[in-house]
Amino acid sequence: MINLELELRSDIIAKCREMNAIGLNQGTSGNISARLGDRMLITPSSIPYDEMEPSMIASMPVHEEYGSWEGPLRPSSEWRFHLDILRERPDVSATIHAHPPYCTALAVSRKSIPACHYMVAVFGGNTIRCADYATFGTKELSSAALAALEDRSACLLANHGSIATGSSIAKAMWLAVELETIARQYFCSLLIGGPIVLSDEQIADTVAGIEKYSRPDNTECKETRAA
Repeated sequence: MINLELELRSDIIAKCREMNAIGLNQGTSGNISARLGDRMLITPSSIPYDEMEPSMIASMPVHEEYGSWEGPLRPSSEWRFHLDILRERPDVSATIHAHPPYCTALAVSRKSIPACHYMVAVFGGNTIRCADYATFGTKELSSAALAALEDRSACLLANHGSIATGSSIAKAMWLAVELETIARQYFCSLLIGGPIVLSDEQIADTVAGIEKYSRPDNTECKETRAA
């Protein structure tokens, strides 16, 4: 196993343990995948994360025989939406699926998250959608997830949990944590009468601001950070 692949396998396991440690997930539920060239590395099914070793991570071709895999253990039962996301979204290199308490509370109520906080914009639009319900591990669930992820980096899965994607495992984990944070804030706001939802224009202004301050060659950005 070359160093890059070993590092990625190890990072997948580390992030699995991290999401359980911070309360983003519980037990052996949830799963993580990452793109490695023309293959997908994904956590195996039903193995406690504390017992997982790099060699246990399953490998699947992204564009060749659909559903084929290599490894000593069968890939996660949710391999379909992980694989389909990589096939349909070249901008995605990692996917984190978990069952966070607040995301799942909204998902079992089949509530999408509106623009209750300006950080909703980092997910690609003015909502974080809740996908239609489908049985776990099915092609129908994968199709529902892909629809909810259109032009978005994350979604809720009805009566199930959440999905966060990113250009790296670190970015996907950051978004998964941010998603649960916003879900908690939205949940709490519903208890006291509901949020004042930001307008499309306000979210567009936020997106423009994020793009401006993320450009490394932006002079104003550098000056602001220096201050």
